[in-house]
Amino acid sequence: MSSDTRQSSGRRATRGNSPGSASKPKHLAEPSARKPRPKKVVNELLENDLIRRVSYDQYRGKVQEVYAGPKGAILSKCSQLSGHVALGERMFRRRQFDLRGCREILDVGSGAGQILGHLLKYADAEAHITGIDISRPMLQRARRRLKSNRPDLVAADLANLPFADASFDCVTCGYVLEHMPEASTGLSELARVMRPGGRMLLFTTEDSFGGAWTSRIWCCRTYNRRELLETCRAQNLHVLQELWFTPIHKLLRAGGICVELEKRTATVDAPLDAPD
Repeated sequence: MSSDTRQSSGRRATRGNSPGSASKPKHLAEPSARKPRPKKVVNELLENDLIRRVSYDQYRGKVQEVYAGPKGAILSKCSQLSGHVALGERMFRRRQFDLRGCREILDVGSGAGQILGHLLKYADAEAHITGIDISRPMLQRARRRLKSNRPDLVAADLANLPFADASFDCVTCGYVLEHMPEASTGLSELARVMRPGGRMLLFTTEDSFGGAWTSRIWCCRTYNRRELLETCRAQNLHVLQELWFTPIHKLLRAGGICVELEKRTATVDAPLDAPD
């Protein structure tokens, strides 16, 4: 506070104030709105906001259009060029996410079959694998790419999964939750079809600069890490571990949010150990 301000805080009203009124001490003034960080402003301007501007039915139609077209056709190649296929495969190979003992496995947002390929390779031979995607053309591409009839492929929407409660002991969900208007919409359905003690490997797009570009390209939203983990906990999905593709990804906060979750029968009240 400047000396002029300190001296004037107890004076009577100066010219321009109403007669007889006193100057309001600075410490009693209305707090100014906290300015958003420039980085956050840039990310929000860059992020695709279609999901917030139209109805979910309209948005879902747009997503189906995107993945039925040229972008969907090159999705598998993009994943390979970015290294996500190889890096994701390493998580399963090193058993950072352990598939041993899982009998009913659901892959949500199967796309071109990137995660399904890892499931076929590392899940037990007797495990039953189901993959779903909102886009039928993507499921057809996945079937051709995998060259396997083992996984059941179903056209379905994460917002309304066509499965009974407690159907699966393992779920993988790769970069599809960002196509939900709110995380709770998808997480509640995932929790519903999971058995108590079941585990989930969740990948989704983070509200970083790289995530904003992903949002712009693939017509999706992004999530704040801490807020997402709080929403998981509210759905009785306890965070077992946060995963990163490589130490460099962790250092640069790149690659999005990747967590292993476990379904509990009651909400866990332990504090979250996640960065803002």
